Amino acid sequence: MLIIRNKFIPFRGFSAINILGILFVRPNTRVTPRLLNHERIHTAQMLEMGIIFFYLWYVIEWLFRLTQRGNAYYRISFEREAYRYERDLTYLTRRKWYSWWKNLRK
Repeated sequence: MLIIRNKFIPFRGFSAINILGILFVRPNTRVTPRLLNHERIHTAQMLEMGIIFFYLWYVIEWLFRLTQRGNAYYRISFEREAYRYERDLTYLTRRKWYSWWKNLRK
């Protein structure tokens, strides 16, 4: 995974963002195996859905989650899967396609 450090992307408040499989990180962010795994899970999600549909679904779900209680970002099904398994460094070896789907109704 290509890693690009800069002070503009991601926005303040976030340490990293995966755009098209490229990891953008803030200058002071420590790139750990856990962070890389989280972002690799997102890359797997992108590949199974197609890049455009992944981002489209992400934004639509985020907008929907804004109408619900809690932090909309943490309620997105893609994020739920990535946060749940970011510490399991072998997760991607056994991950089934569309595993994020089971987090959709939660």
